[in-house]
Amino acid sequence: MPHRSPRRVLGTAAAALAAAAAAALLPAVPAAAASLPPGIPTESEARSRLDGLTVRPEGASSPYDRSLFPHWEGVEGNCNAREYVLRRDGTGVETDGACRAVSGTWSSAYDGAGTTDPSDFDIDHMVPLAEAWRSGADTWSSAKRRSFANNVEGPLLWAVSASSNRAKSDQDPSDWQPSRSAVHCAYAASWIESKHRYALTVDRDEKDALRGMLDRAC
Repeated sequence: MPHRSPRRVLGTAAAALAAAAAAALLPAVPAAAASLPPGIPTESEARSRLDGLTVRPEGASSPYDRSLFPHWEGVEGNCNAREYVLRRDGTGVETDGACRAVSGTWSSAYDGAGTTDPSDFDIDHMVPLAEAWRSGADTWSSAKRRSFANNVEGPLLWAVSASSNRAKSDQDPSDWQPSRSAVHCAYAASWIESKHRYALTVDRDEKDALRGMLDRAC
């Protein structure tokens, strides 16, 4: 029987309350539009790619282990993937000689939370690593999993508040969506792009949720 790792499913109201409470603890920063990653497909591209994804129940040939996805590795000069995305998606970001952000402003597209402290933000894998594992990555080589976990050339990695990233956990859009509805179109398109680019499968509930997000938000 295929292995499926457990999910932590939060109710929409509970997740929204938790995100709002956590956001209130972050330092106040000037209002700024959240930066979105590059390479988000258009609505028509997203719909076409969604139609092309293979629908299959989730499962894996062996238990998921995060260490099987080498992540936060070097992607440009001395910048690792986390440092690169913080620099890419922040405003007025300055880095030290090791490419660590030392100043700047960040706004989380998921919940609107903002900060001037990069340690308040996580780099979210749009398709969580555990979700990728259940959707076909269990058969990949280590090199392909490394590519997936550190891909900064499209909308696969997002700089977002730690609270929203941890509320999302490894859930797909049928179980969790950002509390900020203004990002739902970009979120769905980016999820679809991530699965399309790496030929990952979707389950039926996931595909229906993605189509619903495109219908409502795009």
